[in-house]
Amino acid sequence: MIRIGSIVWGVVDIGRAVAFWSEALHYELKYPASDDWAILVPKNGDGIQLSLSKVSSPHARRHHIDIFTDEPEAEVNRLLALGAVKKPWDYPPDADYVVLQDPEGNPFCVVDINH
Repeated sequence: MIRIGSIVWGVVDIGRAVAFWSEALHYELKYPASDDWAILVPKNGDGIQLSLSKVSSPHARRHHIDIFTDEPEAEVNRLLALGAVKKPWDYPPDADYVVLQDPEGNPFCVVDINH
């Protein structure tokens, strides 16, 4: 058997990333964060861990997370209030997702699971 154990997300500011992604995903620190590494896990214990690794490049990395929800408008608004921003995107007419960026410019999608 094989499964994804963790997604490693490159960030410039560990503290800012911990604050945003903890609230965005309803996660919490597994251990106290260091200056260059943090591991977030679901508060309810069910799901994939997100590891945050400090990088030196200020440019967004080539990765993204799809967040599935049955309330996409409410979820997008909640994430925008946490510091995400809408990324300009050329959506197809039947798009079931919205592309956002975290506070460091990393893209991620909010996907409507009912679409």
